Amino acid sequence: MQKLVVFNNVTLDGYFAGANGDISWAHKSDPEWDAFVADNARGGGLLLFGRITYELMTAYWPTPQAMKNDPVVAERMNNLPKVVFSRTLDKASWKNTKLVKGDPAAEVRKMKKEPGKDMAVFGSGTIVSQLAREGLVDEYQIVMNPVVLGKGRTMFDGINDKLTLKRTKTRTFGNGNVLLCYAPMA
Repeated sequence: MQKLVVFNNVTLDGYFAGANGDISWAHKSDPEWDAFVADNARGGGLLLFGRITYELMTAYWPTPQAMKNDPVVAERMNNLPKVVFSRTLDKASWKNTKLVKGDPAAEVRKMKKEPGKDMAVFGSGTIVSQLAREGLVDEYQIVMNPVVLGKGRTMFDGINDKLTLKRTKTRTFGNGNVLLCYAPMA
């Protein structure tokens, strides 16, 4: 049975994207952070995206610039199997991508029963909140970035019931980022 992990960068004031979708604040490079990101990418399984995040990812990862700047991560992002949840896209052209127009929660329930490596959601706040409401997220890997935006989007918009989580791991990086890992309380 596959596990579903959410991996997102957030600001100190809880936003995973700025008011206009800006995520440039989440890209602070240093050798320690870059090694962590590359190592994390090696574990790869199925990647899940909402339409907006999918479009951001396809604008960067398949490019020569991505291969030059982040070769390990680019190779994994381009070659891993991907699912994009969208009611508006007509096709998914990024290599190894399946388009799902139906209910994300129902699709993830089916996928979790299949054998394979874990699934990961990046960005995709609308998808994260839908899956969290349904109790389908097994682990939240949240990278707290030392920046305050004042406004933006939270990945938990639409959560009406309290989600009680337990901390499973933390790690502090020299660039100021802090990885916070949580699992739902049983």
